[in-house]
Amino acid sequence: MIHLVWLVPFLPLLGFLINGLGRRYLSKPLTGFVGSGSVVAAFVISLLIFFEVRTPGFTPQVVTLFDFISVGSLHIPFAFQVDQLSALFLLIITGVGSLIHIYSTSYMHDESNEGFARYFAYLNLFVFSMLILVLGANYVMMFIGWEGVGLCSYLLIGFWFRNIEYNKAANKAFIMNRIGDFGFLLGIFLLIQQFGSVTFSEVLPQAAAMGTNSGVLFAIAMLLFIGAMGKSAQIPLYTWLPDAMAGPTPVSALIHAATMVTAGIYMVARSNVIYTLAPHIQTIVTLVGLATALLAASIALKQNDIKKVLAYSTVSQLGYMFIALGVGAYTAAVFHVMTHAFFKALLFLGSGSVIHAMGGEQDIRKMGGLKKWMPITHITFLIGCLAIAGIPGLSGFFSKDEILAHAFGYSPVIYGLALIGALMTAFYMFRLYYITFTGKFRGTHEQEHHLHESPAAITFPLIILAILSVIGGYVGMPAVFGVPNLLAEYLSPIFAPSMPFLHEHHLSHSLEWGLMGLSTGLVIVMILWARSKFANYTDNGEPTTGFAKVLENKWYVDELYDAIIVKPLMVLSKFFQDVVERSGIDALVNGVGSAVKWGGGRARLLQNGQVGFYIFAMVIGMIVLFVISLFL
Repeated sequence: MIHLVWLVPFLPLLGFLINGLGRRYLSKPLTGFVGSGSVVAAFVISLLIFFEVRTPGFTPQVVTLFDFISVGSLHIPFAFQVDQLSALFLLIITGVGSLIHIYSTSYMHDESNEGFARYFAYLNLFVFSMLILVLGANYVMMFIGWEGVGLCSYLLIGFWFRNIEYNKAANKAFIMNRIGDFGFLLGIFLLIQQFGSVTFSEVLPQAAAMGTNSGVLFAIAMLLFIGAMGKSAQIPLYTWLPDAMAGPTPVSALIHAATMVTAGIYMVARSNVIYTLAPHIQTIVTLVGLATALLAASIALKQNDIKKVLAYSTVSQLGYMFIALGVGAYTAAVFHVMTHAFFKALLFLGSGSVIHAMGGEQDIRKMGGLKKWMPITHITFLIGCLAIAGIPGLSGFFSKDEILAHAFGYSPVIYGLALIGALMTAFYMFRLYYITFTGKFRGTHEQEHHLHESPAAITFPLIILAILSVIGGYVGMPAVFGVPNLLAEYLSPIFAPSMPFLHEHHLSHSLEWGLMGLSTGLVIVMILWARSKFANYTDNGEPTTGFAKVLENKWYVDELYDAIIVKPLMVLSKFFQDVVERSGIDALVNGVGSAVKWGGGRARLLQNGQVGFYIFAMVIGMIVLFVISLFL
């Protein structure tokens, strides 16, 4: 199956072409079948590839399709690399992506035939781009997919383009990602300059041979991380991600769970030896991840839009993944990518089910008591909340506590701050749960009359994701449980080049049990606190004041960016438009044109049709030439 790996991205691409070109002619059932079926088929092939990859003694395979770029000694093939890391990401992208596509067939049913087909075409293209990103055998292939998911995010966030605010959100996502992408591109140029190649199999071994004192590796690692900061929404390039909620809810699930935002994690994990040999950059990665996790979690505490809470939760969880990458716990970072894909897709699709039942309402203050009308959505959403909070036995517990354990070994201070972020996660998620599903219904009578459980195409993906959110963590159980860590064994060939350079911090089993008990106990306390405050929530309509208002307004970061970046740029552009362009360049060009026109108007008077005047002009001209010749 390895040599058929090209079918995995090709099938979603084919779905994009069929739905995109036939959007005016295809029925909705056929569009949904093509869009969903192409990704499901890609998942089946990915599953077969995964079973082949996990056989003992497997070595990475590169499948070259054709020569892409060949300039002098630089050769960049259009090639796919199949190994343990890419095979795992194939399963995440196509598996969760399939469920999101199936969900979308019902969620987007009210769209026109053409809009429905356009939506699925964009969704297929999104999956195709992400598959190119993780399958590419070199950094240029990765960058192609990197830019592809950026384009698709723009198209899908602004899918309802008649809404100006949604267009602004799409523009914001596109522009902020271009900032990060510029750093990534510079990093690729530096790779070419230093190694004469961008192929993983050539670059990474050469990087490992350079040792830890290379300034070039520091520069490469930092530039690539700037790209990751944009794509995976880290400080200061994170504000686009919450605004991405402008798109349809399944798009939010796809961006936040299975594609785009995990691209930065994948890139750093793929480049692990470069980061291991650049310890100062790893420290920066850790601190940026920690700051992002805490900032986003604090903002989520006071958000009232159901999707915005989940959006800031994603930003915070991505911060934990970068903490893991920064402390050298690469397997833990990938583990959290996987478990997060399950429970965050579940939570977003669950919120979509709620929004569907509420007739488009997203303000949790106008909900309440929904568990009576939506039992399946309620129980699956609760499982997602328990998983992300880190309740023992669920997937989030294993991946979160592994990151916290590695953070403790790296620095107890980092651990303490990361634990605070985890406690805030439990609190804001159960604030969201209790306000939405318990207490009395606070919406309108018309909304209450139409409340109902969502159709099977919506609840089926919720049930599958809920099951995965429960059992998904058992593939990465730490050694303290006395069982093999299957995920660590599976990924060990990918991270083996970094192992000689990593300073591993081994914790005693008693200490690990203590840390798990501490975090679990505090998480339960936070859940009970949220229950006491919000289980019987009533909206008194009073405006938020004090520090709570700061959190509700997201620390005024958008306003800060607007004041120090957007407005000065607008003033500068206004200056260039009015002074430089209109009064300078335009005035010069228009002045030349006016002078030529005026001169032409005067010169044409010489052509008056009178022969005597022509003879007079000729004589005068001869006299002038004669006088000039006397002085030469």
